[in-house]
Amino acid sequence: MSFVSRRHFLNTSGATLFATQTLGQATKSKRIKAAQIGTKHPHAEGKFTTMLDLVDIFEVAGLCEEDNTQRERVSTRRSYQSSTWLTEDQILGDPEIKLVAVETDIDHLVPTALRCLKAGKHIHLDKPAGQKLAPCREIHHEADRRGLTIQMGYMLRYNPAFEFLFKIVKEGWLGEITEVHGHMGKKASSGLRKELSQYPGGGLFELACHLIDALVTILGKPNDVHGVHVKTQRDAFKDNQIATFQFDRALATIGSNHNDPFGGPRRQFTVVGTEGTLAIQPLEPPKVSLALSKDRGKLKRGTQQIPMPKTEGRYHGEFRDLAKIVNGEKSLAWNSEHDLIVQEALMLASGLPLDD
Repeated sequence: MSFVSRRHFLNTSGATLFATQTLGQATKSKRIKAAQIGTKHPHAEGKFTTMLDLVDIFEVAGLCEEDNTQRERVSTRRSYQSSTWLTEDQILGDPEIKLVAVETDIDHLVPTALRCLKAGKHIHLDKPAGQKLAPCREIHHEADRRGLTIQMGYMLRYNPAFEFLFKIVKEGWLGEITEVHGHMGKKASSGLRKELSQYPGGGLFELACHLIDALVTILGKPNDVHGVHVKTQRDAFKDNQIATFQFDRALATIGSNHNDPFGGPRRQFTVVGTEGTLAIQPLEPPKVSLALSKDRGKLKRGTQQIPMPKTEGRYHGEFRDLAKIVNGEKSLAWNSEHDLIVQEALMLASGLPLDD
């Protein structure tokens, strides 16, 4: 990302010290008619449940799952039991549906998104945005051309600890950033190992993409990216991975280990600057430690724990923000340039070619 684009993000993100304290405020605008396509993404049920929960904002028309076996498998889940099942054509052909959450498996996310955009729909697109760069460019070009929004499902954007991080980076509390270290792993089941083995980037591609998005948010486009991937078991899944990111004056590492029984509590993101350090561990619910070389407002020089507010739910912040965007009340803080830089960095870290 260019300096101008990163500055634009930091100036328009709206992140405040306790930004999520306002998430419970209902929008005064008309409810948005929304639908969901796909149930195969790991976040699919959570996203659909969130839209149903935000009854003051969304009128949920229903959802689509055109894989009959998958539909039968999930139709008895509480979130889907009383919902209306629609075809994709019904969703895309309904002019009253303004927003579609795209929650297919990874390889169908971007093609589905393109069809939604061509039908004039704003979209929430879950991550990551496919394994090729050209189709990702195409959907962002289509959205920009039509004046539509693509909100990527990088959930840490609306995590209060990361909102706090983005705020203090904007205000220069940490000085010049010199180091970033992040890790996001878990103990993968045999089924998940098999599923993720189809992607060269494995867990780094599917899970640690959240951290790469945050890294690009605070530092912009890396000059160089390298990924290292190894296997800890005898199957095809490269489950232990780390990527390095080089910037003009900073180095960063992002790792993902899917053979870690304590991966959840060990998830962390640390930013080191010339005037301070912020560490988030775990990421959810976040615990934040801040070390400052001098007083900053009410916060004193030295190391202190920063309390974070409790949020409504994992995805409520992003969908409340998206509703304001669809209603024309604000612009999305992360533009297409940012999302394409994240996708390129993610692909390089995952060992995927860019010349597709």
